[in-house]
Parts: sequence; structure tokens; C-alpha cells
Amino acid sequence: MKKNLTRREFIKKTGTAGAAVAAVGMFGGIPPAFAKKHTVHQVQWNHFIKEADVLERKMAVDFEKATGVKVTVETINGNDIPARATAAVESGTGPDIFQLMWNQAILFSGGLMDHTALVGELIKGDMYPALEGTSKVGDVYRGVPRFGVGNANAYRTDIFEDLGIKAPDTWEEYLAVGKKLKANGTPVGQTLGHTFGDAPTFVYPLLWSFGGMETDEKQNVVINSKGTAAALDFLREFWDAACDPGGLAWDDSSNNRAFFAETIAATLNGASIYFVARRNPEKAPPGLADNIQHFLNPKGPNGRYHSLLTFTNCITKYSKNQDAAADWIRYITDDKRYEEYMVACGGYVNGPIKKWEEISMWDDDPAVSPYRNMGRYGQNFGFAGPYDRKASEVQAKYIIIDIFAKAAKGDSTKSIIAWAEKELKNVYKR
Repeated sequence: MKKNLTRREFIKKTGTAGAAVAAVGMFGGIPPAFAKKHTVHQVQWNHFIKEADVLERKMAVDFEKATGVKVTVETINGNDIPARATAAVESGTGPDIFQLMWNQAILFSGGLMDHTALVGELIKGDMYPALEGTSKVGDVYRGVPRFGVGNANAYRTDIFEDLGIKAPDTWEEYLAVGKKLKANGTPVGQTLGHTFGDAPTFVYPLLWSFGGMETDEKQNVVINSKGTAAALDFLREFWDAACDPGGLAWDDSSNNRAFFAETIAATLNGASIYFVARRNPEKAPPGLADNIQHFLNPKGPNGRYHSLLTFTNCITKYSKNQDAAADWIRYITDDKRYEEYMVACGGYVNGPIKKWEEISMWDDDPAVSPYRNMGRYGQNFGFAGPYDRKASEVQAKYIIIDIFAKAAKGDSTKSIIAWAEKELKNVYKR
């Protein structure tokens, strides 16, 4: 038997939970020498599905048993990751791997390894554009896409049934549904505030679905369009006829509280409302989990869109443990372990390619099965231009959210578009 295996060969040959046993046999009862020389430190967000973090730490223990390489999985608040990554890249010291969100792999690309070969090795199949577009600079991948988190519309099946309505497929259908919900005293709950997740993942897809865009492929500002006007006009009517007016001041947790308080019957959210009701029923009204279902964003004249919060595992250039870090990413990206991770997440995350739509998990719980195809509709902020630093600045300044908030407050479409065009040109024309 060949005893002097490379680390990559070793990972491939021992890619199971029982790898520790295989390692002893493969190396004649002596742990591989490289195992004593490497540690890997990974920083990532505190997952909203706690079982996911528990599983990844268990994988780290199994990986250490198999290889001798100790992996520390440190979880922190997602909003603290950019500052942590900035300090590490600028100082040239810190964690070996950052799990970066949104397009941070692009923003920090100068401090990250070229992952192109690793992506080609691990991800077999056409990647969803939303995940590829947040990890690739030109022809170079600056990280290995891990997963995307999308929002769908949670709704009360019992209330819908009582009112004789069904989940809408188009925005016009949602308007009709929303009118009945609001007349019932259980309106649509939607934030248009300066929030991290629920507001942008509502307004950007709404804009795109009517044909509006902030820029074209060359980043020319094109917000002044019939599509934008149509989206604003629709929102103004939808807001008055279907929505809880308090949503203008809501944060990302307000709709969760309103849903559990039973003051709204539909809201755009990750699957977390359902998971809380199902897994922690003491925090929800009795039987609520059995009356929750989801539908995707409605279609507009230009189609259906979703925004995905993407996560990318990125090895730093300064890391002295790059090979071991790459092996750890290989280990957790193995099909068996990746499916185990998706099952632990229970439908909260989408894999980077279509093959992950086919796993049986999506059929096990009908309440989350609508999330399975969300990756097909994913698009990034800044569309149709690249999701780069300028698009991030627009996102950070809440410009697209604010045009819809202005419409909800009754501002004229003409004045809103004029304001937006000026604000966007201040960003894109510098």
C-alpha cells in the first residue's frame, strides 16, 4: 500500500465519518506526519438554524480525528464579519478562512486566494448566477460558494382557507389576496425600513419583476424607465390596499413578532418563522406550525426574482495553512456531508447548483418545499450590472428601499425617479 499519500489523496480516501479508523490502517498505525503541523481557524456567522453550527463543529471534530488537523469554527454576529475581515486582511494575520456574506468575497478579493481550481474540483454543475456573482472576480473565484439563503412568503393556510383565497402566483393576484386579508384585519406584513434582509429582498425583486433596474450591464444608470414607474405605481396601490402601514418603521424581526401575535397573515421571510413554530412551539400560538405554508415571490411582467443572501468560504492569502484549509473545505463539501448539512438546515439554505434541489429532504416537509427552487430565480443587487463595490454602496445607502418607501408615503412617481436617478449617479458616475 502506498503510505506517503498527499494530503489531498488522504482526504479523498478518508472522506467518511469513520475516517479516523481508516487513517490508522492507511498509515500503519502511525498518524500522518502532516497532521501535527497544521491548525485551521474559520470565522463565520451565527447561523439562524443552530443545528447547522452544531453539525459543522462535529464535522471539525471528525476531521481532526481523521487527519490530526484541528479546525476551530468560530461563529460571530454576521454584521461583525466585515470589520473582522478588514482588520485581518490589512494586518496580514488572523483566521485562515472567512465565511463571507453577500459580495464580500469580491470586496476583499485582494486578500483572498485564487480558489478557481478548488471550485472546479468541488462544484460539478452549472452554478446559480446569484452564488457565482458574489464569489467571482473576472475569471477568478475568490472563494468556494457554500450556500444561499432566500426569503419566501410565509402565510396562514387556515386564514386563507376561511377567506376562500389561495397562494398567489402573480403580483396582481397578490394584490387581490392582500385586499381580502386587510379587510379581515390580518394584512400583509412587510418592512420598508432600513433593514438588513427583509426590506431589500422584497423591493429589489419587485423592481426587477416589473422590468426596472438601477443599472444596465455596463453600469449606466437606467432607473428612469417604464419598468421602475410600473413597480412604484403597483407598490403604492399594494401598500394602501393590502399592507400593515406600520411596516415603514419595522426592522427585520418586526414581522416575525407580528406573525406570532397573529396580527398579519402573510409576510416575506426566511423559513425561520416556521422553524420557530415547529421546533419551539412554546414560543408560538398553539398549532400555528400546522397552519403555515410558503409561496415564492410573485411574478411580474418581467418574470419572477429572488435575492439570495450568499455565503462563501474564503481562504486568506496570508494564511500559513492554506493546504489544510483547502482540505477542510473539501471535507465539508463532500456530497454526503453537504447533504447532511442541508438536512440539518431543514430547507433554510439552498445549495450552489441545481443537484441540491433533488434531495429527498425537500419532499419530507411540504411547508419548506417551495424553497427548493429558489436558486433558479436568484439575482444580485446591482442587476443588470455586476454586484461590485458601487452596487454595495447603493445597497448600504438603502436607495432602492427608499424609493418604495417614498411611494408608500404617497410621493409622486416622477419625483421619486428623479431623486433616485440623482442618488444613483452620485454613486455610479464618480
